[in-house]
Amino acid sequence: MDNLLAGTRMRRNRRTDWSRRLVSENALTTNDLIWPIFLVDGTSVRQPVPSMPDVVRLSVDEAVREAEKASALGIPALALFPYTDPDLRDDTGSEALNAENLTCRALRAIKSEGLNLGLMTDVALDPYTSHGHDGLMDGDRILNDETVDQLCRQALVQAEAGSDVIAPSDMMDGRIGAIRQALDSQGHRDTQIMAYSAKYASAFYGPFRDAVGSSGTLKGDKRTYQMDPANTDEALREAELDIVEGADMVMVKPGMPYLDIVRRIKDEFHVPTYAYQVSGEYAMIKAASANGWLDGERAMLESLLAFKRAGADGILTYFAPKVAEILASNQ
Repeated sequence: MDNLLAGTRMRRNRRTDWSRRLVSENALTTNDLIWPIFLVDGTSVRQPVPSMPDVVRLSVDEAVREAEKASALGIPALALFPYTDPDLRDDTGSEALNAENLTCRALRAIKSEGLNLGLMTDVALDPYTSHGHDGLMDGDRILNDETVDQLCRQALVQAEAGSDVIAPSDMMDGRIGAIRQALDSQGHRDTQIMAYSAKYASAFYGPFRDAVGSSGTLKGDKRTYQMDPANTDEALREAELDIVEGADMVMVKPGMPYLDIVRRIKDEFHVPTYAYQVSGEYAMIKAASANGWLDGERAMLESLLAFKRAGADGILTYFAPKVAEILASNQ
């Protein structure tokens, strides 16, 4: 055995660039990217999000421009998230059911351009509620089944406006099956569902809540319906339930701190599995880069490659346009 090992030199394959490329086990491509964008009312608005450097809230006309950019770069899909005016928020999140709300107007405007681009929409009530929670409430208690009924109506409004992928992020029990049934019953059988199957009650969501305007309204926390960061077997149960109920794709959120969850779900179920590199992850890389503490571009690319290595079929990331430009320049 010692004689056999004496001939082994792992560094031979690492010695040159061409050899490293030849034996590379994973690759990041533009096809792996989903670009989340934030919407805001107005015209010609590009409103910076202070806690997310280089990320802006976009009026519908500007969102159309970014959609054209995404299509030109070969990014497969955008995920739309609205900043809802506080005057439109109420206890029930009724603006979510308005066919003329910000998300629906953006869907129709982008779809009218005829781009080769998928549009994904968030199904949850937190951008629309005055209390900042994802569901309807009775005092301090989240009402699961009543919320699911509301989410079904929200999903139908979005599908009618042109959403290609309904992405429920609320973590209510039974919502995937109910939404699938609602979509099918109204002729939206081809509308896909990407379930936020393992969405954790994480500290990494802060900048996102700033971007959609829910950080100042959230009362309490979301630990009664989002997952405990200590749990992993529970994530498998959540994913299995969503798949059985009709999810076409499943997602893990956040990303980097939960790569073990991505791997376990992919290995167990062999379904299209995605991860969300959330706002806190993005902000940390940008802040460290701005302070000169790390090479921002290398850290960005390395972090996304880690998702692929863990088994993710794609990543929702605010870095999407920058990464797509880099990948294009390297071809």
